[in-house]
Parts: sequence; C-alpha cells; structure tokens
Amino acid sequence: MRIIPAIDIIDGKCVRLTKGDYTTKKVYNEDPLEVAKSFQDNGIKYLHLVDLDGAKSNRIINYKILERLSNHTDLEIDFGGGLKSDKDIEIAFNCGAKQVTGGSIASQNRELFTSWIDRYGPEKIILGADCKDRKIAINGWVKRSDRDVVDFIKSYEKLGIREVISTDIARDGMLEGPSIELYTDILSETNIDLVASGGISNYGDLIMLKKIGCSGAIIGKAIYEARITLKELSELC
Repeated sequence: MRIIPAIDIIDGKCVRLTKGDYTTKKVYNEDPLEVAKSFQDNGIKYLHLVDLDGAKSNRIINYKILERLSNHTDLEIDFGGGLKSDKDIEIAFNCGAKQVTGGSIASQNRELFTSWIDRYGPEKIILGADCKDRKIAINGWVKRSDRDVVDFIKSYEKLGIREVISTDIARDGMLEGPSIELYTDILSETNIDLVASGGISNYGDLIMLKKIGCSGAIIGKAIYEARITLKELSELC
C-alpha cells in the first residue's frame, strides 16, 4: 500500500481543514516546500497536493507551488483542485504533476473528464469520489449532489478509470479513524485501485486499510498533529 502524505494549499501556505470547512483553516507551515522535503528525507515517494483556492474557484490557482515542489523534490505528485478546463490540466502537467485528480469536473462535466481519460490515459487521471452520507460532494465540498458514491465510481470504471481517491468528508480532519465500511463496500463492488483519505489517526488505521485491500492511503492532519511520525511512515514505505 502506498503511503501518500497530503499538502493542502491556501494562499500559498500549507493548511488543514476539518470536514472540508474553510472557516476551520489552520496553517501548519508557510513553506510547502519545506514540508515536502521533510517527507522525501524520510523515504516517502508520493505526495497528494490540493489547491484549495482552486477547488472553490473555476480554475487552477496555486500551480506555482506545484511547479516549485516538482522542481525541488523527487516526489511523485498527484494534483487536484481547480481543474475545470483543458487549459487547467495542461498547466498541471506542465508544472510537474505525475497524475491529476478530477472530482467536481467528473460530476459536472462528464464529457470533458472522459476526454481527459482518453487523451492522457487512465494511468494519469485519478477519479476523485469524495462524499458525505455516501453522496458525491463537489466544489471544494461546498455542494453535495444526489449521486451515490459507489454508482459514481462504477460508471467511470466502465470508461477506463483505474484509480480512485475517496474521502468520507464527515471523517476528514477528525482523527477518528477512516471509513472502513465505505471502503469495504467500494472494494467489494468494483475492481479499481482505491486510495483512502480522511480520518486516519494512527499506525493501526493504516494497517487496517491495507488489510481490506486499499492500494494507498492519504494522510494529512495525523502527520501535522504528530499522531503518526514520519519515522513510522518511513518504515511502512
């Protein structure tokens, strides 16, 4: 199972939210590159980078941060937030993203998102399937649709999607454990590679996610609040 630390960006700074609520913003470091280098120095190979400013807008915003991290680390970066057009995805790849994650665009503009799968290949495009009460959430989690998360994933699996990142918003930033039941259901009804995100609070949570078959785990607040040490993550890597 891949260990994937997260860096969320607002105003160029490394922040974390609780349940996706922007009013709960907490700044952990004003230099995302310093954080990324600390991950790399501990043997971590992957990074989940989210443009939270972009997620609330109609375009990518913090692409310069992506470019800086890509140019000064060897981390394989998957980038999400604000990808709403062909221009946005081109900027992301040109700035060094190894993969991009599309969530809102996959829900709101199926034709465009499908064209990205065809153009770049499913190995480059990750489906973001973030949900609350199992309903897909969009636009920085500000809005919730009436689309069931499992049905949403299955519809894109038919179109070639191989990798999915799914966050249970109710658990995000709560440090109360991941949504094991949700992920078990997704894995039982699909054949995708599932990356779990949200609620991870300790080493045991990671072992449980590996046990049920998740291909990766995104870890955010647990690192910043020292619930999980980089040494522990290094050992898992």
